[in-house]
Amino acid sequence: MGQQGSDHGYIASVVATYWFVSISMVYLNKMLMSSDGISIPAPLFVTWFQCFVTAIICWVAGQVGEKYRGVTDADGKPSFFSQFPVAEYKVKTGRKVFPLSLIFVGMITFNNLCLKWVEVSFYNVARSLTIVFNVIFTSLLLSQHTSPKTIGCLGIVMIGFFLGSNGEVNFSLKGTIAGIASSLFVSLNSIFTKKILPAVENDHWKLTYYNNINACLLFMPLILIFEHQPLLVASSNGQLFSGIFWAAMMVAGVFGFSIGIVTVLQIKATSPLTHNISGTAKAAVQSIMAFYIWGNQPTFLGVLGIFTVLGGSLVYTLVKMNEKKKPAPPAGSITAPLVAVEKDMEMQTDKGGADVGAAKRRGA
Repeated sequence: MGQQGSDHGYIASVVATYWFVSISMVYLNKMLMSSDGISIPAPLFVTWFQCFVTAIICWVAGQVGEKYRGVTDADGKPSFFSQFPVAEYKVKTGRKVFPLSLIFVGMITFNNLCLKWVEVSFYNVARSLTIVFNVIFTSLLLSQHTSPKTIGCLGIVMIGFFLGSNGEVNFSLKGTIAGIASSLFVSLNSIFTKKILPAVENDHWKLTYYNNINACLLFMPLILIFEHQPLLVASSNGQLFSGIFWAAMMVAGVFGFSIGIVTVLQIKATSPLTHNISGTAKAAVQSIMAFYIWGNQPTFLGVLGIFTVLGGSLVYTLVKMNEKKKPAPPAGSITAPLVAVEKDMEMQTDKGGADVGAAKRRGA
């Protein structure tokens, strides 16, 4: 009985940590993107710094992991840090990862632009079409059949998207377009991740390191072209040297890495299905809290759109996981690897973290 209570306590603490880190990361990024007195008008620079912090943490984690390699606890389990490989950048491997890094940069850039331009309460609705693009790409690129139940779920999500858009008081067309673009890149990211993983020995932490190093390099010319003037202004008025700004930047960067870890922990402590249910409930709480924290004005259609999108996404998860229970195709059939690729795509339910999808598949 005591052991069971301890297990329940551990699960509750992991889920609570996931909720805290995920919601805090979204709110912090919103502050960094559009809050007066804290943010600077340079979203590419903010995103570059978060990639830089993630790359540094990957390197440090790899150094610590090397020391704990082969070390076990009293129960014989390997050390938590042993999962992190030594982070080293090889140019040949970096070139192989480069196509994925281009998509990765598009994904996190449009994600943060969406968050900058839309209200936090509308954020999940603006980025709700990922599963729609998943089905489109599996159909067009992988020639996979889509069941009527799945199409029905997509219909619910799309209805919720339009309801939420019509009910949004401070509707931003460019923010909504950025959200749609982010959804598209999230879906493409899941496809290319499967293709690129063998180049990094199927290690998601190595892929995270290479992706973020490449992203740092890709962002530099973009920052020089599009944001050199805003950065000069922020430097001249002292905003670029604000202690509050850099504290928020550091915390957001650490949370951006931590979301991958807590996602893995939640999946291992529960299950992929429970993780998706938890993520859906978290998104609902995140949106409702935004009405009060950020002063977003709620409307009937807006709230209905939020819950329609989240409900459709949850039903989609249940339908797809139920379909996976059907007998798998023969190992030698040509459809076998395609099913594996589609499964990776379905697990890509990013809630705002740059590397969450990869972390989820690692934990699953």
